[in-house]
Amino acid sequence: MLYQPGIMEQYLGYCGVLIKNFKSFAESTTAKVKAAAYRAAALAGRPLEYLPNAALSKEELARELARRDKIKQGLIAIFTAVEPCLSYSLRGDQKTKQIRLVLGPRKCTHFYHYYLHEQFGLLHVRVQSWFPFSVDVCLNGREWLARQMDSAGIGYDQRNNCFVRVSEPAAAQELLDQQLQTDWSGRLDELLAQAHPLHAELGKPLGQRYYWSATQSEFATDLCFKDMASLEALYPQFLHHAIRSFGSEDVLRFLGRRIPQMFRAGEVKSTLKNRPEGVRLRHTVNGNSVKIYNKEASILRVETTIVHAEQFKVYRPDPKGELKWQRLRRGVADLWRRGQVSQAANSRYLEALASVTGTTPLYQEAQSVCSPVFIKGKRYRALNPWSEQDGALLEAISRGEFTINGLRNRDLQKLFYPGKHKPAQRRRQSAAITRKLAWLRAHGLIRKVSGTHRYTLTQNGRRIITALLAARRADVDQLTRMAA
Repeated sequence: MLYQPGIMEQYLGYCGVLIKNFKSFAESTTAKVKAAAYRAAALAGRPLEYLPNAALSKEELARELARRDKIKQGLIAIFTAVEPCLSYSLRGDQKTKQIRLVLGPRKCTHFYHYYLHEQFGLLHVRVQSWFPFSVDVCLNGREWLARQMDSAGIGYDQRNNCFVRVSEPAAAQELLDQQLQTDWSGRLDELLAQAHPLHAELGKPLGQRYYWSATQSEFATDLCFKDMASLEALYPQFLHHAIRSFGSEDVLRFLGRRIPQMFRAGEVKSTLKNRPEGVRLRHTVNGNSVKIYNKEASILRVETTIVHAEQFKVYRPDPKGELKWQRLRRGVADLWRRGQVSQAANSRYLEALASVTGTTPLYQEAQSVCSPVFIKGKRYRALNPWSEQDGALLEAISRGEFTINGLRNRDLQKLFYPGKHKPAQRRRQSAAITRKLAWLRAHGLIRKVSGTHRYTLTQNGRRIITALLAARRADVDQLTRMAA
């Protein structure tokens, strides 16, 4: 609530502070926060260091200190740095002739509390030293997994943020899945109490606690190859296929996004970057992204990063208690759904890449759908992916907005029969779409979601349709050069 200037001014009123005295009040509060950080370092016997260079890796410094001092658990160090933030300053209002609080970009000291946590492993808590005293917690699921596997007696080889060998992959995956069931508010409140003991005093005037939300989440899927040579033989093919074949529509589909008619140029970006550890290809849609890169010589990683959660949906109760698909919230209550969305994006990306590794010619893959089929004595015609009608239908059912929630008859009606129509026309259009859906089901390209009127692509359907659409978009000159 303190990020709203009007409420911040009320907060000062509850504290008996005039707006004109905000600076002195903020300075005295900041002094208490800083003093608490110095006390925490002194009590733990750990260093508190100012870092003047923003290029220094705080994580590497913390790891080095932990190794040097043989820290197994608890506070490693507290680093301070002057960094940008959103904070308050006083400004005169010419119209009202009054002094008001204005929230805007500033710089202030931030305290980075680095811990070796008994459950989460290496993490840090970043405390802003000026109103509204935001707190950020950064933790790593693989650091956490290492401790889970230690407790479960699962063997592994870890290099940086990768596991190049896990003795029981299925059991390790079950441990990772358990992470999504965490009581996030409770565990994060424990870290808050350690790194920011003044939090209760700051929230008391408004009776408010800190509200936890996910600023950014990264969800990675790692494929462990037998050796470096096995990955090197395939990775250039993956990059070439992704760069040449994945258009804006594909990237939107990977991220479960719809393709609006007025989607502005520049919102979908694909960038290739050479890094010390390997080559990374990233596709970005309005701040959210899916990327692929090779790590530690034998790990292929696909990773979905979500910054703007509101671009996705979650099935939850509305204010009236009715279950509906609603905007995904940033609050930690929806972190489990972020995991589902991200895993689905990673899986779609990997499925799209999987065709590169196959040796089956396209005509063999498409043969099943490009031939008539008979179901219970009824004949369903063959698919003609080169025709305008069938090609448009394939494009429609693979659109991004249908990937997560599925598609309905009415959704396809809006695409193929836009505008207003009379009831009789609508009934005929609905019947025509019903026949198309039955035809697609007969060919095994879609399946009906049980208990609903929605349909989703089958795994085989996704693979075949992706290949056919890529072939439809292929450049003739490019194919000729490849054939030569």
